[in-house]
Amino acid sequence: MSRERIALIHGVGLDGSMWGPLREFLEPEYDVQILELLGHGRRPQAPEGLTLAQLAADVAEQLEPNTHLVGFSLGALVAQHLARFRPDLVASLVSVASVCARTSEEHAAVMVRLASAESDFPATVEASIRRWYPEGSAVPAELVEATREILLGNDPKSFLACYRVFATADAEIAAELPLITVPSHAVTGELDPGSTPEMSARLAAAIPGCTKSVIGGTRHMMPVERPQELANTLTAFIKEHSHVH
Repeated sequence: MSRERIALIHGVGLDGSMWGPLREFLEPEYDVQILELLGHGRRPQAPEGLTLAQLAADVAEQLEPNTHLVGFSLGALVAQHLARFRPDLVASLVSVASVCARTSEEHAAVMVRLASAESDFPATVEASIRRWYPEGSAVPAELVEATREILLGNDPKSFLACYRVFATADAEIAAELPLITVPSHAVTGELDPGSTPEMSARLAAAIPGCTKSVIGGTRHMMPVERPQELANTLTAFIKEHSHVH
């Protein structure tokens, strides 16, 4: 019998390596596919004016039918787009630390971050590191440093094109969420300031039958901070929806 396939989609400014800690808890039970978005990792640069639909179409070319899709942050918006428009490829959808239908205040806050990334890219990287791994974080220093290096390694123009999608596409996908028909789950960290538990609740309310969970004491980089708990959440959900294709 073939193993279930899980595809993991990273967040903006990151790459497939962010899934290293989580992957250990998924293999060898699952066939794990690590996808990289345009403008990230070893992929071509992201064009100016990039859209969520373009990011999703690029990922669709790398997917096989009946894949359990796990998207983190920007990757969650891409996964939601695929679940809506390419359900043939998606066995189930898990949105990890996803934004959803930002309020005007939440939208204003992310647009400030976008503007600061345009004016001082290195400072934006440091602000992200402080937000994700605050003083006293239990995450090993070498993993924090690895995240910093990946972020600093981005081409600023390409990063901005992708960050603009992250900052605005939640408004675009919001109207499509009620039309998603694949089994869905939303999970976020209790202390995530940008992709809040309230946003996961919005997501669960918008997608028919979507369940949700919150991992306590955890911030945005849940796959690095709490890989075991996240893996438990993913596998429990996927087992429930295995072979229901």
